[in-house]
Amino acid sequence: MLTNTSLLLSSSNTTTTSPISSLTEVTPGAVDEQIFFQTAAARGISGIFVWLSLIITCHQIYQHLKYYTNPNEQRWIVRILFIVPIYAFDSWLSLLFFEQSYYVYFDSIRDCYEAFVIYNFLSLCYEYLGGEMSILSEIRGRPIKASWLWCTCCLTGCQYTIVFLRFCKQATLQYCVIKPIMAVITLILQPLGYYSDGDWRADRGYLYITIVYNITVSLALYALFLFYQATRDLLSPYYPVLKFFTIKSVIFLSFWQGVLLAVLEKAGAIRTYRDISAGTIAAGYQNFVVCIEMFFAAIALRYAFPYSIYRHQRKLDERGQGIALKSISRNLRQTINPKDIVDDAIHNFSRSYQHYANAQNLKTLNEESAMQANSFTSYRSTVVDNLESIKPGMQVTVLDGQGFRYDNENSTLLASDEEF
Repeated sequence: MLTNTSLLLSSSNTTTTSPISSLTEVTPGAVDEQIFFQTAAARGISGIFVWLSLIITCHQIYQHLKYYTNPNEQRWIVRILFIVPIYAFDSWLSLLFFEQSYYVYFDSIRDCYEAFVIYNFLSLCYEYLGGEMSILSEIRGRPIKASWLWCTCCLTGCQYTIVFLRFCKQATLQYCVIKPIMAVITLILQPLGYYSDGDWRADRGYLYITIVYNITVSLALYALFLFYQATRDLLSPYYPVLKFFTIKSVIFLSFWQGVLLAVLEKAGAIRTYRDISAGTIAAGYQNFVVCIEMFFAAIALRYAFPYSIYRHQRKLDERGQGIALKSISRNLRQTINPKDIVDDAIHNFSRSYQHYANAQNLKTLNEESAMQANSFTSYRSTVVDNLESIKPGMQVTVLDGQGFRYDNENSTLLASDEEF
């Protein structure tokens, strides 16, 4: 009887304790929740914002290619607009394939295009103002304002010269060259185990790649800002504030978000999860935030670079008849052709820069003389509110009843310049 009782107690103890023991064994797996950006809700929310931004921007790109009446300007605009689809879709793919660590490859593509956009925006501003020689004729000899706020205190007593314009181009071009090199190095080090986001050890590549990246992107953005300070008055007819603010916001947000997440990671606010490092988790959160931000960037870019101003522009031939527009596919191929960028990069770092700048200016002048259309954005044009500034013989265009535009006669070329 005692034996049976002991057997019953032992069996009852077994039955009561086994669920608890099994619960403690299952609990780690059950409580082991996913990171927020790995959940279906986060991927669904980010996907909605991504596809909305894709629809908005792709429609805008389509309209620019449809009314491709000013290729010299619109090719830069279309290239800038592609930042939204590339950033948004790339970041979303990084979230979807986060477990496989494919985000490193996707982020490398995104970061390379970031450098490309900075250069394209500067080139668009150059096109607005007619090229290096035309800009130089307007700002040459003007003193550079020294300011601690704008980091120009070291330029006290300096004047704007062709060297300044060349520096702005070179500073953006170096970013277009160095950034892809850093991306390739990252892709090489990552499979070898020498690169991991947030790994600040001296024997790993993240520290050195981050330092180089911060220097090169800061130099490119600084050159862009200096150019805006020098040509702010000249660019005023093209509403540069919204354009500068939108482009810099996209790039700055991406850059400083990474810095902020790195600081939070170092402070311990972002911790490791399973075998995933804190730096990798921070990169995942950044990709999620970028997906949301690109929706608002798409709306801002739609207002910053409207296609409506090109809709009613038509090029006329020598007989005064409208020239038929090319197909959308052909315009797209012309836009994505990098030949002009490669040529510009080669000549800006070569000794033949003076001849190259003169040739570009002559090309622009020839295109202007052949252009007979009434366009709001033409090279070296000036907008005025009345007819007092109009002289006999000038080509005048009425701008929707809000003003007049006349072509400046100043088209000075540099036959020789000691500043080169």
